[in-house]
Amino acid sequence: MFKKLFIIILGIMCITMVKPIKKATASSSKFITIQTTKGKIVIETLPKIAPNHVKRIKELVKQRFYDGIIFHRVIVGFMAQTGDPEGNGTGGSGKNLKAEFSDYEYKYGTVGMARSMNPDSADSQFFICYDGCGHLTGQYTVWGQVISGMDTVESLEIGEPPSNPDKMISVRLGKK
Repeated sequence: MFKKLFIIILGIMCITMVKPIKKATASSSKFITIQTTKGKIVIETLPKIAPNHVKRIKELVKQRFYDGIIFHRVIVGFMAQTGDPEGNGTGGSGKNLKAEFSDYEYKYGTVGMARSMNPDSADSQFFICYDGCGHLTGQYTVWGQVISGMDTVESLEIGEPPSNPDKMISVRLGKK
């Protein structure tokens, strides 16, 4: 009798001591995939550098805010900018973010937040650097780094705005 009771108690203890395995979800992903009219871009987010910006970008992605938005400013050798629902560089989501400047060096494929002269005016617009962005280090919030698809970024229609702008067809959390 005591042996059966001991086995039952031991079994219950083992079950309660086992921690459930937490499955990674898309919302916990460090990656964002942008499907454009020219191909796919995958960005690794940098939450340790800009936690509030990464959180806000992910919120906008979950709301599908970026779907259908054009690349309204594409400058050869500098950067490609998007994230404005107006398509002319004046719009946003309506929520400004406090700057999270860092010493993360702007380089090929770095993703940063666009803003006005006010350091705390970043909203939904962001840019992806080609070369020639080093001077932005410490002055614009970095929130990501392209890990694949820079060939897609390089192929975007040039202009401010381009005469036939490319757009983000869909933007999703995770590597898609």
